[in-house]
This record gives sequence, structure tokens and C-alpha cells, in this order.
Amino acid sequence: MARRVVVTGLGILSPNGNTVKEAWENTKNGVNGIGPLTKAGAEGLPIHFAGELKNLDVLDYLDKKEARRLDEYSQYGVIAGNQAMEDAGFTPGGEMPYDRYRFGVLVGSGIGGLDTMETEVTKLNAKGFRRVNPLLVPMMISNMGSGYLAIKHDLRGYNTTVTTACASGTHSIGDAYHMIRDGYMDAMLAGGAESPIKMLAISGFLGLHAVTTTDRLDRASIPFDAERSGFVIAEGAGVIVLEEYEMAKKRGAHIYAEIAGYGATCDAYHMTAPQPEGAALAKAMEVAMEEAHVLPSEVSYINVHGTSTELNEKTETLAIKKAFGEEAYKIPLSSTKSMTGHSLGAAGGIEAVYSIMAMQDDFIPPTINYQVPDPECDLDCTPNIGKKADVDVVMSDNLGFGGHNAVLLFKKAE
Repeated sequence: MARRVVVTGLGILSPNGNTVKEAWENTKNGVNGIGPLTKAGAEGLPIHFAGELKNLDVLDYLDKKEARRLDEYSQYGVIAGNQAMEDAGFTPGGEMPYDRYRFGVLVGSGIGGLDTMETEVTKLNAKGFRRVNPLLVPMMISNMGSGYLAIKHDLRGYNTTVTTACASGTHSIGDAYHMIRDGYMDAMLAGGAESPIKMLAISGFLGLHAVTTTDRLDRASIPFDAERSGFVIAEGAGVIVLEEYEMAKKRGAHIYAEIAGYGATCDAYHMTAPQPEGAALAKAMEVAMEEAHVLPSEVSYINVHGTSTELNEKTETLAIKKAFGEEAYKIPLSSTKSMTGHSLGAAGGIEAVYSIMAMQDDFIPPTINYQVPDPECDLDCTPNIGKKADVDVVMSDNLGFGGHNAVLLFKKAE
């Protein structure tokens, strides 16, 4: 029999804030966390903006030795994971109401240790192999975020990493949910982390014409706007604690939401472009609703992928229409990437936190800087100003290069 799964802890590092409270309040109020690009040799690049973390000193969260041994993406994932564990009532070295072999970790990353890779390749080319950091491999590999969180909290259960580009965080939470639902684990720490604001990644995305080169901040990340011209690269992490419902209730945990549905499909179409009709994404949405026993008319809000690229919003609009029929025009949706930029593999984790907080506050965050309507994107994108509403069921979707589609469905906790 399928078990119920609930969310009991939240953690986030976002361009909009370094705590859940700060990030969510800024998101509710339409505060733009995107700003001038200062990292990655900014002076030599034709992009002007990025979603950089602000006022973050990792040594406020990690000791100097562990920070030095972790790539930036791992640092972000560990900090957000620590927040989530603390929020759920777990502390390192403290008592654990679970069998540690049944508490797992699944934190995804689209790229992994890019900062380490870029730094050490430069060092290799300039000074030879003997000068390469002996910790290159453990710092570089994309599973170290999950691995180190397990070490930090002595979590000995299922531990792995999903790498499905920009769908990584969403797949991680969905897969973790299934691990608990189907009885393999009792609790999981899950989400995504990324630190991609580096010369190499930006150069690659520029080659794909995927990132915007506008010099106007109010025209940079503009999902659903007819003048959108590419995404704004961002960094961060979003991690949540999932537990089996009865066990969470027994230990007196605060329950934020129930995760009730998960759909995952592949376009099987193109390496970087979404399937134009959105058929596979629509199917993932349908699967998530079927699994949650939710009708299209019961979905209160959709936190969309909304990258501010020409193809993405057209595809998502078509997919939503296929999955929801006439209900598509009645459901408010928004892209919080309008305020954070696109953090690639961390996006699904960050947006899961925002989706859950939307239910907590009965509030739909806006899509900011929306000015020019696109007739091909004619759904309600909650332009510019968020709004109070009864938010009982939230869908969150993310897409990744390779045709990956991942959809989560959250219900308000009963």
C-alpha cells in the first residue's frame, strides 16, 4: 500500500535571500534578486546580469576546513540541507527518531563542481599536473553534495544524485518521494544545488544563444513576455526534508505540505530544444495529477519552469493546455525565475520551497517585469503583482536539456 509523504523542513539559498523567510518575503513582494554580474571575469563577457547570492559568507555556516574541501555547489547544498534539517527538528549529533539506514539523501546538480573544474584546469595548463589540488576528484564530482550531507548528519540510507540538467532538483524530490511512498525509506533529504556562474558555463550558454545579453535589468529575465531573449544564469540551492506521514505525526513534526504526485517523462526529441507541442510535458503533468488523485480543476497554482527563453514558455503554455483543457485559462501560474534567474539543477529545489510557501501563506507570487503580452502565451502568468488566493494544491514543473520533464504536485497539509 502506498504511504503518504509530507514535507517537514525547508532550506534555501537564493538570489532573493539566504533563509526561507527572507527569500519568500522578497518573492511575495516581487523583489528582483537579479543584479549586475560580478563573478566569472564579468568584464570580458557580453552578459550583464546574473542571479548571484548576496551577503553570503560560507564561514558563517561551515568551518574553514570543511569549506575548503567542498566545491561551491556542495557548500550551497550543505548549507541549505542543514537549514532544512534544523527546520525539521534534527541536529547533527542529536537524537534521531529514525533508523539511520532508513533516512536517505538525494540532492541533484546539473553540473556539479564546476568551480573546481575550471580552477584546476587553469592551474594544470599553467603549472602542470603536480600543482592540481589532490582533492580535485571529491570536490568536482556531482554526488558530493549528497555524500557530505550524509556525513554531516550521519544519514546511512539510500544516497544518490540525479543529474538531469535543469530538471535535477525536481527529479531528486520526486524520486525521494517515491522511495518513501513505496517503503524503501522512511525519510529523505532532497533537492538541488548549483554554482554555475563561471566563465566556462556562460561561454557555453552564449554559444547556444540561450542566455540574454540585454543591458536592461527590467528586460533581462522576463518569462512570457514577447520580448524575452534568453535566461539569466543564477546560483543557489533548495533542499527539503520528506517523511512518511504517520511517523512525522508521531514525532510531532511541523508539516508544511503533503507531496502527493510526481510525473517524469522524456521528449525523446532534441538535445536542447523542447518538443514543440509539449506532449511529453503534458503527460508528466497528467501522471502527477493522477497519482495525487487531483482533478485539473483542483489545482490552485502552477509554479512553471518559465526560463525567459523563446521556446520554453510556448512549450509550457501548450503543455498546460493539453493537460488541463479549458481549466488552463482559470489557473494562475507564475515564474519565480523572473526574480531569481535560472539556477539550473537547483531550480527545482528552490521552486519547491516557493511552491510550499505559496500554500502556507495562500499567496501566489508574481512574474515581474512583464510588459509585452505574447499571444502564444495567453495564460494567466500573474503579471508584476502577486495576489492572495486559496492555494490548496500546487504544481511545480521543470525541464532539462536532453528532453527531461519533471512535475511535482503538493497538497496543503490536512
